[in-house]
Amino acid sequence: MWRQMRKYIFMLAVAVAAPAAAQIGEYRNDLSIGVNGGYVLSTVGFTPKVNQTFHGGMAGGLSFRYVCEKYFSTVCAVQAEVNYAQVGWKENILDINDAPVINPVTGVAEEYSRTLNYIQVPMFAHLGWGREQKGFQFFFQAGPQVGFCIGESTKTNFNVDDANLADRVNHTLAQDTMAVENKFDYGIAAGLGIEYSHPKIGHLQLEARYYYGLGNIYGDSKKDYFGKSNINNIVVKLTYLFDVVRTKKRER
Repeated sequence: MWRQMRKYIFMLAVAVAAPAAAQIGEYRNDLSIGVNGGYVLSTVGFTPKVNQTFHGGMAGGLSFRYVCEKYFSTVCAVQAEVNYAQVGWKENILDINDAPVINPVTGVAEEYSRTLNYIQVPMFAHLGWGREQKGFQFFFQAGPQVGFCIGESTKTNFNVDDANLADRVNHTLAQDTMAVENKFDYGIAAGLGIEYSHPKIGHLQLEARYYYGLGNIYGDSKKDYFGKSNINNIVVKLTYLFDVVRTKKRER
């Protein structure tokens, strides 16, 4: 998987650096910084399978963007973030009739969710189409993301030892008592969004993003329980950027 990751990083570097080096398009030297915040819907791709619904959490942090060139109608940039994010999984504990499983000890429907707190650093090749200085711009961005788990917490209403396995349609339970083994995470993220820019107020972005983890939170060797346990999530976020360096009109 690390070999896969290096390939993606190399492809991103070539995609961003090649146009800048060639200087075929119009020169740009715009640096913006700001903040971002949003909501994350995540799952973990377990093998053996664990039935889940989306786990909800918050995400936010710092954003940076450098615009290097406008190639025909495409604005080419690099955008990066340093974020805190709450990801994880929420189990969908059902019986064969798709009804909630009742715990024999507590007498209520069993519930289980795990929140994993990450510091994440995505780095994107950012391509935009539309107005740069005043108006709307549509954008697409994609690139690698790395993360590090700084903590985790569990929310449940039953003791795992007393779980009602007799009625469960899914008997995979090992994840409920296992702490994260691989704290370092890496994968690929891509997003679509719209940006409004104004010289006096800066840039406001609204984006929907998908992340696919290439690493696993648990060991994946033959002796380990899970063959796969990668993080997947959908993020909807709002980003505000203000210009620190802007290309002068005569240089444009």
